[in-house]
Amino acid sequence: MIELPAPALAPAPAPVSALTWHGRRFYRHGAPHRILSGALHYFRVHPELWRDRLRRVADLGLNTVDTYVAWNFHQHRADRAPRFDGWRDLEAFVGIAAEEGLDVIVRPGPYICAEWSNGGLPSWLTARDVAIRTSDPAFTGPVERWFDDLIPRIAALQAGAGGPVVAVQVENEYGSYGDDHAYLRWNRAALTARGIDELLFTADGPTELMLDGGTLPGTLTAATLGSAPGAARDLLARRRPGEPFVVAEYWNGWFDHWGERHHVRGVESTVRTLDGIIADGGSVSIYMAHGGTNFGLWAGANSRQGRLQPTVTSYDSDAPIAEDGALTAKFHALRATLGARGPLRVPERMPVLPPTRVPLTHRADLIDGLRAVPVPASSGPRPATFEQLGLDAGLTLHTAYPRIPEGDHKLVLTDVRDRAVVFADGIPIGVADPDHPELGVRGTGAIVRLEIVVESLGRINYGPLLGQHKGLLGPVLVDRRIVHGWTSAPIALPDWTPDDLRRATAATPTATSSGFAVATLHVDTPADTFLALPGSAHGLVWVNGFLLGRYWEIGPQVTLYCPAPLLHAGDNTVTVLETDRLGPALELHDRPQLGPTEEYVEEFA
Repeated sequence: MIELPAPALAPAPAPVSALTWHGRRFYRHGAPHRILSGALHYFRVHPELWRDRLRRVADLGLNTVDTYVAWNFHQHRADRAPRFDGWRDLEAFVGIAAEEGLDVIVRPGPYICAEWSNGGLPSWLTARDVAIRTSDPAFTGPVERWFDDLIPRIAALQAGAGGPVVAVQVENEYGSYGDDHAYLRWNRAALTARGIDELLFTADGPTELMLDGGTLPGTLTAATLGSAPGAARDLLARRRPGEPFVVAEYWNGWFDHWGERHHVRGVESTVRTLDGIIADGGSVSIYMAHGGTNFGLWAGANSRQGRLQPTVTSYDSDAPIAEDGALTAKFHALRATLGARGPLRVPERMPVLPPTRVPLTHRADLIDGLRAVPVPASSGPRPATFEQLGLDAGLTLHTAYPRIPEGDHKLVLTDVRDRAVVFADGIPIGVADPDHPELGVRGTGAIVRLEIVVESLGRINYGPLLGQHKGLLGPVLVDRRIVHGWTSAPIALPDWTPDDLRRATAATPTATSSGFAVATLHVDTPADTFLALPGSAHGLVWVNGFLLGRYWEIGPQVTLYCPAPLLHAGDNTVTVLETDRLGPALELHDRPQLGPTEEYVEEFA
């Protein structure tokens, strides 16, 4: 028998992306296509409401949804594997989007901004003072390990594998941060090496500076903007001829900071700019289509001229689909502009509980309540920072015993980030922050039990101060003398269990205006509601053990959105931690109150 040589195997054809372009036009599997997307972040929406909110995105007339992936939401600690279960089940979220007929764009970062704590980077990583968002191996090494777990999950959901993922972003608005193009190339290679073969793109503000820093040859360039799409289109056409015009973030609204006004954008302005984007085949992602909520302590912060600007709990962002899912006038105007037809599949608004008022009871002392939940403390000559204590968010409790001479003196917190409530022998003497670092203290010549409760108001998510540390970073002084000999305890409030809350609220009754309180809320049928704390000044709220978020009398936000899945039929427990002044009651409202408004003006206009 004569054996014939085996035929040579032809190389496997290179994967073909679902989205391609030619002549500045997109095609999806060869058919003319326009990306009409809306941003919706799974980590800002209760998972039992994912389908409802995605259906509203589709009803808006969009064919795609895009989401960031928040690394710190999945991997809270360096010594534990990332989690992708429950609220963190990214694959389930993407699967529901597919069932609702939507394509999906994924923006895995690792940096995402998004007004999210630390821009999505884990605080255990930025605690190391590595050169973040650069090609420094001390940064790319941990990112590689994160991507080893994350990116294959996304790759398995690509259109080429029968899934809905049609595009993946390389990093995020990098041109607003740096110019390490080796890092950008590394980021792109890290995606393709782990199986991403759908459309890759970068996204940056439409300025020469940002495009110089954030774009890559051979990778589609998209813009982020709130106005002036014609100027952006012209700039990109000059720099990237032949590429379709894509706005990866169209800011149809804006987020809010504590102590400022609630941003809104008029419907006419919103529609006019959208018309300019989608003219002549332009593609768009509306940021946000549905903003959701910065539950827990996930809200980030900005910094302007050295002053921290913490972001509020609501991420409503004046989006067409409101924080509670309500369809706004902006929704209906954009839907008409996008050419959506047919009846809506969702109600205009979800059911809500009737307004009521419930007394706050079982008040416990703040310090004693914090001490009732045992944690390992550290001792040293100076107060330990959040990073030294391994704490991402929450509070730190510092105790020292200085002798204060008789008379009036100044207690100085030289570098507090971000807010500290100070007690002397159990009596509050004031609140210190970077603008007001000095407090008056009267001494008798005796030793004083000095206790300082330090609160992080949100980790910076944008700009050169990204990764900034938290806590008491400088010494504490009595006049010019440094106070030494501190015990520091981390209070990881996001990790507190219902048992922890019960211990705290069962502590010594408060003799001050701060502390813990409880309200019992009876519900026949769970529905959405909006919680307010009239008379209370600053603190946190839990509902049935779930940390809902922060409230603050400086506004603009007045009510906290509580979605129906957090409640159950019967008695529900609302726990309040107030750092300054407890009010008498909890109120339930049937409408959100996000504060006095200010028209949004886009900085690139």
